[in-house]
Amino acid sequence: MLRRARVWIDRHPRLNAAYRTSVGVVGGVLAVGGLLLVPLPGPGWLIVFLGLAVLGTEFHWARRAAAWLKRVLDRFWAWWRARRAHKAAARADSPEGA
Repeated sequence: MLRRARVWIDRHPRLNAAYRTSVGVVGGVLAVGGLLLVPLPGPGWLIVFLGLAVLGTEFHWARRAAAWLKRVLDRFWAWWRARRAHKAAARADSPEGA
């Protein structure tokens, strides 16, 4: 049903422009709002990804940006976990840790 609605929108140039603009505004507000919330406790990154997902429904660059950001965050969290494990192992090996 949604695909048929999207095809119908594509056939009407003005409606298509309004739809793409609306998607851009909503997705942009979500992404920027999420970035503002990142330093605060809560779902900042989730809102950023939600904004990029909304933008990704119409814009290829947003899909690429979301994939890149996910890869970067995956690498960061892997590094962070390895760093914490290394520190925990160093504390366990030290005479003060026992």
